[in-house]
Amino acid sequence: MATLDNSQTATTGSIPDWLRPADSGLRLHTIVRLRWLAVLGQSLTVILAWALDLTVPIGACFAVIALSAWLNVALRIRYPTSHRLKSSSAFLMLAYDVLQLAVLLYLTGGLENPFAILLIAPVAVSASTLPWQITVALGVIAIGAASVLTTQHFPLPWFADEPFGLPFLYVFGVWAAVVAGMLFISFYCWRIAEEGRRMAEALAAAELVLAREQKLSALDGLAAAAAHGLGTPLATIAVVTKELLRDTGEDDPRRDDLTLLRAQAERCREILKELAGRGEELDIIVSRMPVSHLIDDVVEPHRLMAVPIEVRGGPATGVEPDSPAALEPVTQRNPGVIYGLGNLVENAVDFAATKVEIEADWSKDKVRIIISDDGEGFPPNVLEQLGEPFVTTRPGESWGEDLEDAHIGMGLGFFIAKTLLERSGAQLELSNRTGPKAGAVVTVIWPRAKFEETSGQEPEKATSFL
Repeated sequence: MATLDNSQTATTGSIPDWLRPADSGLRLHTIVRLRWLAVLGQSLTVILAWALDLTVPIGACFAVIALSAWLNVALRIRYPTSHRLKSSSAFLMLAYDVLQLAVLLYLTGGLENPFAILLIAPVAVSASTLPWQITVALGVIAIGAASVLTTQHFPLPWFADEPFGLPFLYVFGVWAAVVAGMLFISFYCWRIAEEGRRMAEALAAAELVLAREQKLSALDGLAAAAAHGLGTPLATIAVVTKELLRDTGEDDPRRDDLTLLRAQAERCREILKELAGRGEELDIIVSRMPVSHLIDDVVEPHRLMAVPIEVRGGPATGVEPDSPAALEPVTQRNPGVIYGLGNLVENAVDFAATKVEIEADWSKDKVRIIISDDGEGFPPNVLEQLGEPFVTTRPGESWGEDLEDAHIGMGLGFFIAKTLLERSGAQLELSNRTGPKAGAVVTVIWPRAKFEETSGQEPEKATSFL
């Protein structure tokens, strides 16, 4: 039982890193349930063999099975259902399962027993939940046990009056099948689990970015509310100090203090006016914006970059100028959309050679924003993978462990932008320019109804903006 203790001993320094007490994510309850299922299956198999009058060592088999059952009972009494195993404890538990099954196979025919395939199960469980070093260690133990069982075992349970034996070549084939299945299934389980873990980390980073953007927007709104709320008291102070100054003579010693008080009140009013200007765009009355204003907000932080940004837009080709489809779409201000588009523009600026072009157009059915640059374009080998977490076109980038900064230098920037834009109903298309021009092209397309559904405002007249 000491192996499940959360405490560390003085000899921890001599233990390999992958066996140090770190959470494995595997619950003890899961192992116990799987082992009960194994106990039930093993018991039924032995009983069936006995019922068929096969020569099976029932006493020895049930002794091995009973050991697993008593271990389960002891663990259930000692630890709560929600207890999560440390990596070292999980390794010992699964290694026991491998060895227990190997002993049962030793008593019942070795690899001649068709249930030898179950040696794969503990290794597959490890591959799904534990560090790869533990999975390798368990694989070595399982393969070693299978190798011993090719020659060292009791006879396969069979009818006493009908001798039965399998050629060694067939047994070797079973060994090869068990080893190959173990390697393939373990790698497959590890790969699926690793992709799930990476996706979870990437989504957590995206949630942090979105929460940060929403918090900044909320602060701007609070600033606007404070400006509106403090405006009246400050105006009253200014009026009172003005009246007091009028009634105070030039030689009155209080005049300097009143002058200072009025000046400070005016300064506070100016500061609140600036805060109100910042927060005004978040006000529910003016937080709706047409496509042109959306792009202006996205582009503004990048205007001072070395690479110029050209912006143009208007109704799509074929849309009648006087038709309702020509009216400029209006949407609710969305921090996630602004961040996502801003990330795409920032990437275009970073990789552009001389300029970045942003084009917006709209029709009756859709709203489209195209961001392109004249750089080298997307590398063909990663074009189809872009948008997946930890895929980057920037050389030398490495992963980090701090999710607070996970979107920087991890290949997560585009993933986060794509996730936030898709949440708003957009679809992203990636391509490279063709013909004499080079560069990357990112197209963001919304169904027009989805783009406008939260605006609650009539579309503005069509504009062409620069």
